[in-house]
Amino acid sequence: MPYISYHFNSVTLLITHYNRSNSLENLLNRFESLNCTFEEMIVTDDGSKPEHLEKVIDLQKKFSFRLVTTPVNKGLGNNNNKGQDAVKTEYTLYVQEDFLPRPIFPALFEKSMKIMKDQPDIDIIRYYSYFRYPYLKPYDEDFSLLDFHPEPWYANHRKFYFYSDHPHVRRSNFFEKFGRYAENVTGDRTDYLMSLSFVQKKAKGLFYNKFNQVFDQQNSASEPSTMLHYRSSWIESPNYFIRIFRFFYLVYKFCKWSFEYFFFRTGQFSN
Repeated sequence: MPYISYHFNSVTLLITHYNRSNSLENLLNRFESLNCTFEEMIVTDDGSKPEHLEKVIDLQKKFSFRLVTTPVNKGLGNNNNKGQDAVKTEYTLYVQEDFLPRPIFPALFEKSMKIMKDQPDIDIIRYYSYFRYPYLKPYDEDFSLLDFHPEPWYANHRKFYFYSDHPHVRRSNFFEKFGRYAENVTGDRTDYLMSLSFVQKKAKGLFYNKFNQVFDQQNSASEPSTMLHYRSSWIESPNYFIRIFRFFYLVYKFCKWSFEYFFFRTGQFSN
């Protein structure tokens, strides 16, 4: 098999990290094994425990990334803000430390960068999701356009998940259009408010059709994803009463988010 290397100029690989240094090492090794290099790599750490931060510093010596830290944990919004503030390139590939790219990634990302450079109105290209975005328009054989509909008869609450903190590429100046991440709120609220800003400000994005074939999310027993377990147990529970409660909860959520879409202004958050 011929050796193919991929260097992505004008792209920063931005990795968010918190207490998962083994996962971070796996991610960096995977990009290396795929022969992927970027103009710069940045790891933004959210006040990890000393043993994890020490390992991150050791990894920095091997992989030559720029490390952005904070003395105490300040939450997802702050970690994302300080990481993005450090980016100097035109494009940002955003990946959390517990994801691993598959062999399909380099060629697909190469195509993605051509799309971003040829079409300046594309704000984001998404590669991973727990579910297919409910409203899509065909774009080409690989991607579909995210098609947000504010009208209440488009009643799938998942339409508000236009932005996602799962692996994606975006323009590095997206703060100018969509505002900064909300801080001092839960991680889910941070992501939702950014997504709300995206739809309020008429973002244009692409969604990879085979969204579960580009990255794998891997969590070990020593570095688990408690949020993922919570969501899975809530969504997949066969309990009749939980399912009934979830139905009415989602109706409430859809109504609340619809109200916020029309009346709550996002994108004005500061540090």
